[in-house]
Parts: sequence; C-alpha cells; structure tokens
Amino acid sequence: MSTDTSRTWVDQTEASEGQEGDSVLVRRAKQGDANAFSQLAARHQRVVYNLAYRFMRDATQAEDMAQEAFLKAYRMLDGFRGDCSFSTWMYRVTASVCLTELGRGKRRAEIESQPWHEAQAPGSRVDWLDIPDVMCRCIALLPERYANIVTLYYLKERSYEEIADGLRIPTGTLKAWMHRARNQLRRIMEKEFSLNGLL
Repeated sequence: MSTDTSRTWVDQTEASEGQEGDSVLVRRAKQGDANAFSQLAARHQRVVYNLAYRFMRDATQAEDMAQEAFLKAYRMLDGFRGDCSFSTWMYRVTASVCLTELGRGKRRAEIESQPWHEAQAPGSRVDWLDIPDVMCRCIALLPERYANIVTLYYLKERSYEEIADGLRIPTGTLKAWMHRARNQLRRIMEKEFSLNGLL
C-alpha cells in the first residue's frame, strides 16, 4: 500500500461496499494484488482513524496509528482466516497498535498531560455505541474498577479531571489505575483475539 496518502485518512470518503466485496478484495490482496488492499484501506480508513483517535486523543498521532495499522494488516493478511469480518479484524489490529504505542512511557505521559479541549479534533467525535461489541466484551473482562474508568475515558470521552472528581480520587491515582487497566486490556485482547503476532 502506498504511503503517499498517510495524511488524508479523514478527508477521503469511506466506501459503502458490503462484506461480500471485502471478502473478494481480501482474496485478491492475498494473491498479491496491492490495489485490492488499497481499496480495502480506502473503504475502512475513516473507521480505523476514528478508533485510533479514541486511543491517542491527537489527530496527528491517530493518523500515524491508522497508517501503521493498515501496514501491519497488510503484512499479516495471510493470517486473516475470515472467521470474522475484515472490519472487525481491522478493529483488533488498530487497537493492538494503539495499545502498544500507549504502553510506551513517553507517549503515555504526553497524552495524559494534554488538556482535554486540545485533544478534541473538529468533526471527529464518534458516538461510543459505534465501538464494536468485541471491544466492549474485552473491556467487560477487566476488574470492575478498571472497566469503569476505561469506559468513561475511551468510550464516553470523559476527561481525567471529570473521572477523578466523580470517583473522588486524586488524578495521580486515576492515572496509575489507567496504566494498569491498559496493560490488562492488552493481555485480554491477546488472549481473546489471538493477537500475539500483531503486537
């Protein structure tokens, strides 16, 4: 897949082809048709970007993670068996890429120190119900305390300050909980979706 469009994830129009079309394109891409994978990327790029933005809270970082997710998906395409839809598989790949990046201390500190209003990208808000059931099931496997804060932060778009105030705990304590929650969520995803080869 060409990287010339790495900064155009949000500007392009998402295609509306159905699952049958995805299956055909996946089969062609597995046979070496790079154009077929480019069509898949164009079709799903908006959803991938929106999910990446939920994790990264920064438009530039979300674009980078979206690009990385598609590159990783291209490299791992032979491992896609079709047990789920291509879009669900891309959610898994994207989430694993973002969680890996968030696990790096420097990037995590940048995100956690960023004011909430600066992390909002115009027009990028997505209703939390758009997150697939598979992601919600993974979050539900976390301890209740961690599931609650992950849901509030990533799915319901609450700021650290709002969550800490609601739970009546220091912001520093919340950040420590969130760090542990991310690590546990990553392990759950590895087990639930067999993502060891994608992380």
